[in-house]
Amino acid sequence: MNMAEILTKGAAGKRFLLLGNEAIARGAIEAGLELAATYPGTPSSEIGDSLFRAVKHGNYFFEYCTNEKVAMEVAGAAAVANARSLVIMKHVGLNVASDAFMTLNYIGVRAGLVIVSADDPGCWSSQNEQDNRLYAMLGDTTMLEPADPQEAKDMTIAAFELSEKLEQPVLLRVTTRVSHTRSGVELGSIRPPRNNPNFERDPFRFVTVPTVARKRHPILVEKVKKATEISEKSEWNRIIGKGNIGILTSGVSFNYVMEAIDSLQLKAAIFKVGMTYPLPKKQIQKFLASKDKVIVIEELKPYLENHARAFAQEKGIMTPILGKSQGYFSEIGEFTPRTVIEGISKALGKEIPTSYAEIDNKFSESVSEAPPRPPILCAGCPHRATFYEVATATGRKGVYPTDIGCYTLAIQPPLEMADLLLCMGSSIGTSCGLTAVLDKPIVGAIGDSTFFHSGIPGLVNAVYNQHPVKIIVVDNQTTAMTGHQPHPGTGMTGMGVQGAQISIEAVAKGVGVEYVKVINPLKVKESIRAIREAVAYDGPAVIVSRSPCALVEGARKRRANEPIIPYEVDPQTCQGCRVCTDKLGCAAAIWTGEHAAIDADLCTGCGVCFQICPFKAIREVVTNERV
Repeated sequence: MNMAEILTKGAAGKRFLLLGNEAIARGAIEAGLELAATYPGTPSSEIGDSLFRAVKHGNYFFEYCTNEKVAMEVAGAAAVANARSLVIMKHVGLNVASDAFMTLNYIGVRAGLVIVSADDPGCWSSQNEQDNRLYAMLGDTTMLEPADPQEAKDMTIAAFELSEKLEQPVLLRVTTRVSHTRSGVELGSIRPPRNNPNFERDPFRFVTVPTVARKRHPILVEKVKKATEISEKSEWNRIIGKGNIGILTSGVSFNYVMEAIDSLQLKAAIFKVGMTYPLPKKQIQKFLASKDKVIVIEELKPYLENHARAFAQEKGIMTPILGKSQGYFSEIGEFTPRTVIEGISKALGKEIPTSYAEIDNKFSESVSEAPPRPPILCAGCPHRATFYEVATATGRKGVYPTDIGCYTLAIQPPLEMADLLLCMGSSIGTSCGLTAVLDKPIVGAIGDSTFFHSGIPGLVNAVYNQHPVKIIVVDNQTTAMTGHQPHPGTGMTGMGVQGAQISIEAVAKGVGVEYVKVINPLKVKESIRAIREAVAYDGPAVIVSRSPCALVEGARKRRANEPIIPYEVDPQTCQGCRVCTDKLGCAAAIWTGEHAAIDADLCTGCGVCFQICPFKAIREVVTNERV
């Protein structure tokens, strides 16, 4: 069975090897999912992608939205209209959706609404590592937190049921390590969708003018009390093992705790918290009172630790609570079995059973000669050509705000064309701020998907306030960074059918930008000329640099059996200027020590190096076509 069939047709009782994200998708389908909405973002992307691939086999509506706020509104409205709904995003996506999220908690829902927040301890693919358990507190939103793919599936189903019992959204918080772990998952039966959407008018609940909001807030507080009672009895909050030493933990940290106590041969009772908001206060107080000392093990903020201290103080419990506040564990980055073993050992004054320093030294000796390999733009990536052209056109005398996407990698040498980045869509807003205080060219870069996500308001601001920003929309016709999902510029919808294709240049003109030009970055001289014109233009200017993602274009050519004709360097003509390796920096261009060369297996045949070589030493390899 392929994954789409596993998700929609896999029989109850069967076990399959699933990613945590795939398990969440299956759990939603088992729960009778009727609508799902998302904006893709790692580490959550595979949930939406799995539902997208399976949508033609299923009985639900799926949508890639322009951003997470819109996704929250789409799913929230469907849940108000009595349709079980799922909204999926990474942790910073909840920042974007927070305005809708906070008020949605006030009005509540009529059918289950599950909000997936995929946090990213360690910043593996994110600009911060915020702890979204705090959003559950802020929004008074019930939260479940799985530790592995099986729990991810089962908790998704439980979250829908809990949402309907409370008539409130429920947050399902996963982290990178749960989302991207693959393990055996036992499937359950699939509940058919009710397919009974019905919007019953109740404006004094659902229209949050101030008088309504004031009345809804006390109702929300009462629902938190009800959720707390549920938490006290929840199967997801349980104690494993016995001993005078207690360990309080949640999420993926639980797995590291189990490995640590085995390595340390420690007799301990582990309180595994699966419902992380509201916490089971009475259970935790009873647990604290029964132990000689309690170690709290959790990634990022001391959320459980601070609550445990407050719960202990309330009852006068004097049990020592050991965790981040004493320095046994860090608030930075994700945990590993090693960090948990070391932290427990230090907290208990035990000798660490393994000489990690010795292992580190041996490892360092064995890899000391290995060169660093930072993430880079792919060979043939049109973004590399665009940034080379911007650098050439401006003489590197400007400031270059950037945005979230593959093109952020232009921060790396030799391009070094990224100067300021805050969040999705920020390059245009920050460009406005810089033009207001600096007298030099400000050239911001933003991707096609990011432009639709949150770039348009900044562009409106630039026109309205007449900031002379120069914006390069690097349009590779896909959401490349997160897995090549469609967006409004591609026209493909989440249901796998062609919808309206939105023109970036038409949007720019529509908001009042007078200088708008489309370039092909693989045509170097024309592109440099257009960028120079834009920089010289007195007012806001937009360049749409459009060329398909090299990976997508390569796959298209292979499907169509079109040849890929790579380039090569004539060693007799090459003068060693290193423009191709040290200024363009294409991944396929290498320096042999005497002259440049091109790796024919990496070369995509884009021809940019051919165009910029001052000595005409680069030529097509006519006899080495690849398909």
